Amino acid sequence: MLAKVEHNKENAAQAGLRLAYLVSQYPTVSHTFILREIRYLRQLGCDVHVISISSADRPPEKMTPEEADELGRTVYVKAIGLLGALGQQCAMLFTHPRSYVQGLYYALALAKLDLRKTIRCLFYFAEAVIVGRWMRREQLTHVHIHFSSTVGLIMRRMFPGTISMTLHGTDEFVDPVGFWLADKVAAASFVCAISSYGRSQIMYASPPAEWSKIEVAPLGIDPALFNPRAFRERPAPFEVFCVGRLVPVKAHHILLAAIELLVRAGRDVRLHLVGDGPSRAALESEVAARGLQACVVFEGWRNQDEVRVLYEQADAFALASFAEGVPVVLMEAMAMEIPCVATRITGIPELIRDGIEGLLVTPSDEAALAEALARLMDDAALRRRLGQAGRQRIIEKYNLARNSEHLAGIFRRRLAGTPAMWGGAPRAPEVAFTQTRATVPAESDGALDDSLAKV
Repeated sequence: MLAKVEHNKENAAQAGLRLAYLVSQYPTVSHTFILREIRYLRQLGCDVHVISISSADRPPEKMTPEEADELGRTVYVKAIGLLGALGQQCAMLFTHPRSYVQGLYYALALAKLDLRKTIRCLFYFAEAVIVGRWMRREQLTHVHIHFSSTVGLIMRRMFPGTISMTLHGTDEFVDPVGFWLADKVAAASFVCAISSYGRSQIMYASPPAEWSKIEVAPLGIDPALFNPRAFRERPAPFEVFCVGRLVPVKAHHILLAAIELLVRAGRDVRLHLVGDGPSRAALESEVAARGLQACVVFEGWRNQDEVRVLYEQADAFALASFAEGVPVVLMEAMAMEIPCVATRITGIPELIRDGIEGLLVTPSDEAALAEALARLMDDAALRRRLGQAGRQRIIEKYNLARNSEHLAGIFRRRLAGTPAMWGGAPRAPEVAFTQTRATVPAESDGALDDSLAKV
């Protein structure tokens, strides 16, 4: 593997692969996979420059060393403030008036006279000007996008160069017309889906002539970082963990109902909810209403290092979600040989084969979820087998090193012979872009574009 990594580093360096990454918020607890992807691409020799719409979600003292390092290397759009943003608009209007007007017209056309969309698109347009001028200053001619694709779409109308994006699902697929998904595929040099399910949804929303642009680029984690935790034969209580944002789509209410069924059946079980979000108050009220205060622990937000420590205590991992992409938290748990129960939705069956690497249940069915957890509680051999098979699945199919090399290969192949490869020293700055952070959390759940309108 080391020889392969060194070979890819040499290839990336020889290709002069130099590109920008545009993200909605960076770094952030809920998108650690983007940080891992960027850092591993750099290890492979890619020169990746990051620009984020929103500031980081936490102050530096609450970050891992890797997150703090990224904080200092990232440019933040909102950090330039209102006056800085207005200055950018004026500079673009005076230096490239035709491009500016074309971009503004396109942004308004996307809204189709809808007042709310018009306001959103105007903010996306303002952000696109800022990002495009930064790329021009840095002599970056290709940008890869996570969760800020509308900004990239508008920017593509104003500036030379190319765009690509990773679409995670499932929010991007709920309203493909309102999300301008076909327009984004048409504007992109290529589009990455994180699963075959995701590829199918992009194909469904775009004409067949565009399907050749779609690549499947699975996410991954580092199995060496997520080592198997100590196995407990007869745990008491049986510790179940769920990691993720406390939002309706994660279906924590279904998970709580399943835990209540187990408790009423006399099971010694304790649920740990790791994460935070707008549903927390409602979930705390439901825990009290169900009399589960002694059986449910709200752990709150934890950084990646703290989450790994919590995983060490887990006997099982449960995810009751109504919709997902391919959850990285499942990959982390599987790598640590924690047997997983998840819903049979979207891309999850590509990660977990039912009865082989974990147990899959029908979404919204608390009885089935409780039954699956009870099976794990009663059968130590099953827990061990599923845990070991789960780790092997991650090593073979969702290994960060291998999948990052695959992504770097996509960049090299798709961008070969284009100006995206050129290097050279960047020109003197046209504006002082701020790289200090005011910690303003994005209100977006990360699946759709964040914008200045949300400050």
